[in-house]
Parts: sequence; structure tokens; C-alpha cells
Amino acid sequence: MTGEARTVEMRTTATEAPAGEWTKGPAEARTADPAGERLRRWRLVLGGETADGTGHALSGRDAAMDDALTALYGKDDAPRTGRERAGGLGASAPSVARWLGDIRTYFPTSVVQVMQRDAIDRLGLGTLLLEPEMLEAVEADVHLVGTLLSLAKAMPETTRETAREVVRKVVADLERRLAARTRATLTGALDRSARVRRPRHHDIDWNRTVAANLRHYLPEHGTVVPERLVGHGRASRSVPKEVVLCVDQSGSMASSVVYASVFGAVLASMRAVATRLVVFDTEVVDLTERLDDPVDVLFAIRLGGGTDINRALAYCQSRITRPADTVVVLISDLYEGGIRDEMLKRVAAIKASGAQFVSLLALSDEGAPAYDREHAAALAALGAPAFACTPDLFPEVMAAAIEKRPLPIPDAWAGADSPR
Repeated sequence: MTGEARTVEMRTTATEAPAGEWTKGPAEARTADPAGERLRRWRLVLGGETADGTGHALSGRDAAMDDALTALYGKDDAPRTGRERAGGLGASAPSVARWLGDIRTYFPTSVVQVMQRDAIDRLGLGTLLLEPEMLEAVEADVHLVGTLLSLAKAMPETTRETAREVVRKVVADLERRLAARTRATLTGALDRSARVRRPRHHDIDWNRTVAANLRHYLPEHGTVVPERLVGHGRASRSVPKEVVLCVDQSGSMASSVVYASVFGAVLASMRAVATRLVVFDTEVVDLTERLDDPVDVLFAIRLGGGTDINRALAYCQSRITRPADTVVVLISDLYEGGIRDEMLKRVAAIKASGAQFVSLLALSDEGAPAYDREHAAALAALGAPAFACTPDLFPEVMAAAIEKRPLPIPDAWAGADSPR
């Protein structure tokens, strides 16, 4: 998308008003002059000192909104002063903090977060995120955490604690949103996956019992006489399942890294699951010992660099002790910088050992990611289809893997990249 197209798109998004009163004038004025309201909205969408032909002048709150939009989506990238129409927030953290305060006043949180990301990308605000007053003003979300992680090496000590508080807030929000459902879903899957031969009546798995005793069907009675009952076991104090999260920490995977760290901490808190978290670029780092604090995990991660999936999988494979009870989850866009054929052989070997293998192209809410389609097709040919997964779907994916049943692949990915 060109810069001009992006400007129009975001001005349009910011000036549509389904979320409240943040772009609206007095209700009676809108009712009395709907044509004027349309011109007003077009003026906010188009921007421009001369109103771009609408003939509608802005004042008050509308003018302030227009200034906030123009600072980011002005037609010229060169910084300007005063009320000249140009993209730029200047070079000082105070002016950026004021701008952040303005957009939080005029726009809803969802739009504020998009504008923040665009400001970081378009205006080079990454370095300003190293200043505490900037971090205190910003609207914290997963994308901001990814930016902070990418800047961690350059972050001065005076800013580091503020950055940790921002990250801790986002992580706490994610845990509140995801932890309860994840534990409930996986606890049920663990109970069902632990089969017993002499179940109590309320623990009998009737579907599996019938399937296991079909040869004992009595046609004259129209029934099956079971010789063996199959039941749902109860997750014991032992560790029946092992989960290995193998996460690509290249720069494009920032949101996935954040979510994977939170899920890793949640899984590690479950006594019935032994969880290992491995992150990689061209190097492999095992962060399992830090899983009690996902914030520590995130600050131990260094986003960027190349990608050697084969090397990472080799490490994970070496840590598998009970393949039949192990689920390996690779989270990567599959742009392999290592040895492609060896990577595929490694996946085939992990599956052949009896371990479950799940390949996620992304673990985020950002929609379809960019990924290596050739490698995805090769994994599909091995019986390990790769697909993007939202955080809300992840517990269901893990439950299916634990129970060794088909994965709940979203319809958008069903059949995608399958071998032709």
C-alpha cells in the first residue's frame, strides 16, 4: 500500500464514528444539517490546508483532531513547524507525548493502537520509546511490547524498569484473558487422554468402548456386548504430557513471541504438563527455567536476526524423552535459513517417533501472515499442515494435539498449501 493510500485509509478509519462521540459535533447540528456533516467527515478524511475542495473549514475539536492526523499522515514526510500540513512529530519526546495524549483524547483505543504503530513505522519513533515519559504516555498493547523487545539492547537503565512495567501490564491483561480457558480446556483433554481399563460407570468413554468392541456385535439382539470398557482417566499427579514450544524470534514474529511466552507460562503452571520453551534465530536458547515469569522470558528474548529452524528442531528433538506423550509446537513463518531438507527430515523423524507435531505460522490476532509457502506445502505432505492460529483458538489446538485427534484448522487454512 502506498503512503498516500495508507493516509486516506487511516483518516477514513479515524473519522468513521461507530464507537462513540469522539468525532461527533452537537447532535442537533447533525440532525439539522446532514449535508454539512458529510462535508465535515470528507474534510477530515482528505486533510489539506485548503480543505481539498470541500469548502468546509474546521474549528475547535475537529481542528485538533485534524492536526493529530496530519502530524502522522501528512503528505510530506519532512518535519515542519507550526500548523503547516506535513507529516512529523518533531524530535523531542515531550512533543510526542503531547501527541499521544491528543490521540487518546480524540480517538478510541483500537484506533490509537493503530496510529501508534504507524507512528513508529512512518516517523521513526522507535528511539523515542527508550524515554520513560514516552512509555508512560503510550497505550500499551502486544505490538508495543514487540517494539520494546526489539529495542531492549539499546534501552538505557533509566528506562528499563518503566519498560518492564509496560510489558508487565500487557502480560497481566493477556493472562487474565487467556489463562482460565486454557487451563480448563487442557485439563479436560488431559483427563480424556488418560485411558483406564476398568473405569467407573461415569468415567466410561462410550464412543471408544463401542468402537473397541464392534466385533462382539450380536445382530439378533441389535447390540454390542463389550468385553473391554474404555474410560476417561483422571489427570494424576504425575506428568502425563510434555509440551515443547519452539518459537521463531525473528523480527516478523514479535506478536507471536509475546503470546507464546504467556501461553508457556500458563502451561508451566499446570502440574499435569511439563512445558519447555525454546526460542531461536540462528542460535537456540532454552528459556524453560524462566517460565515462572513471562516478563523475564520476554526480556531474555532478542528479536531479529536470521532463522535456523533445523537447528532449533534438532535441540527440541534431543530433549524428547517420551515421544508418545509429547507435543512439539513450532511457531515460525518457515523462512528457513538453515538446511531445508534436514529440517523436513527432522519433522518426519519427530512424527515417526510417535510425538505430535503442530506447525503454526503465527500465534496472533493479525490475520494471514507472510510465510514460506513451499515449506508449508512440504510440511503438509508430511502430515503436519501449517496454519495461522489466534490466541483464542490455541487452547483448542493444544487439546486436539494432546488427545491425538484432528487439529481444528480454521476454514481459511483448510487445504491451503497442500501438495498438488
